[in-house]
Formats: sequence, C-alpha cells, structure tokens
Amino acid sequence: MPTVKKSIEVDVPVRIAYDQWTQFEEFPRFMEGVESVQQLDDKRLHWRAKIGGKVEEWDAEITEQVPDKIIAWRSTSGARNEGIVRFVPVGENKTKIELEMHWEPKDVTERIGDVLGADDARIQGDLGRFKKFIEERRSPTGAWRGEIRGGQVEGDRAEEDIEAGTGSRG
Repeated sequence: MPTVKKSIEVDVPVRIAYDQWTQFEEFPRFMEGVESVQQLDDKRLHWRAKIGGKVEEWDAEITEQVPDKIIAWRSTSGARNEGIVRFVPVGENKTKIELEMHWEPKDVTERIGDVLGADDARIQGDLGRFKKFIEERRSPTGAWRGEIRGGQVEGDRAEEDIEAGTGSRG
C-alpha cells in the first residue's frame, strides 16, 4: 500500500490542535476533496469525498485515541486506508502534527496520482489549510477527550469539558 508521511508545526498549544482534530465533521473546511464526514458514534465515521473526479464513500473506525497524543484509524468499508496522526508539543504554544497514511489505490488513475506525487501534495496542502484554520481561530470548534484503546472506547469526555458545555464530537 502506498504510504505518505507528512508533518507541520502549528502555532497553538497541543490541546487546541488535538481538540480541533477530534472534530471530524469540520474536515471538509480544510481537507481538499472531502465533501462530508459524519460521526456515527465515538469511534465510527462515514466519509464522502471526491477522489480522482469520482465520489467515493467509506466507513472508518478509530482504533486508538489518546488525548493530546494520537488518533489512529482504519477503513471498515470502501477504499482500504488507515493512518495515524500524532501531536507533539514543541514548547507551550506550538505543536508538531505528524500524519502517516496508507491506502490501497482502487484503479489506474489513483496509482498514477500516487506515482506523480499528487497525494503527497494534497496531504501537505490539507495540513497547511488545517494550520491556517486553527491559527486563525485560536480555539477549537469543539473537543472530545475520551480514549479509545484496542478499538474499545475507554472513557468519555473529561470533567472540565462537561462543565464547560463542550466535549462532543460535533
């Protein structure tokens, strides 16, 4: 399976970068080609995106999630893909986001796009748009502080999120 590894530094604390990334339904605002992401429950998502000029839909499951550290996923239907995003604090007010993705190209068009580096450029562009989005906002649109380990949801949101009225996926 092709692999892309990209990273970017954003000028916000790790908690803000991580909390925004948990708001999957906001992804179309900064991810090229993503038309919608529907949160089905704490660990399941339904994606709709335009890939190579065609609309594709698939389901994905979050297999591991640790607040302020990582989110890992894999597809459960449609195009085979998986990945992990890591959040690394760089001082108090900066975060390095490391994204690693693997996918199975469905056809010749996707394989050619991979060979030409189109996927690398799109993913780096998505990270750049995320950086602009979160740095302009300075705060997340929401937060989910639960944990998922081995595919099992282990906790709900943190107490301070409940008291603040935030803490939902979307």
